[in-house]
Amino acid sequence: MERPILLEEVAARGVRLTAQRRAVIEVIQQAQKHLDAGSLLKLAREREPKIDRATVYRTIELLKRLRLIDELDLMHLEGEKHYYEVKTRRDHIHLACFHCGRIEEFSSPMFERLKVEIAHHTGFAIRVTRLEVGGDCRACAAAYPSVREEDTGTRTTQHR
Repeated sequence: MERPILLEEVAARGVRLTAQRRAVIEVIQQAQKHLDAGSLLKLAREREPKIDRATVYRTIELLKRLRLIDELDLMHLEGEKHYYEVKTRRDHIHLACFHCGRIEEFSSPMFERLKVEIAHHTGFAIRVTRLEVGGDCRACAAAYPSVREEDTGTRTTQHR
């Protein structure tokens, strides 16, 4: 999925880029998975050892205010954690595996058409779309077929 380059976006908006702020932004940009604040802090400290938790949270808030990152609950797979990712140019769906905790992203022209249909039928001007689907990823479904057989496909709040 196409994501903007955060450092360029932040600089273009006239925001001062300290070494610590740059470290947090680079970690978010280069992340291969969704990161929570604790993970961001740990990875940013590998770049800037003196960075503190407050700097991480202030940078997260700045990026959210600039609408450059999204904050996600991801079905509370690990408690009340919030995860962060660079905002994509196209909305996507998060698929959360209840068994292994893996998060996959999925986008489709059908999802885009659904948003248009919702707006058309309701007159609602959609600005933000969040959709999460919970179940078992391909690997877990194959490794634990009995889990899949127990499911009716309608579970929405039970977590493993």
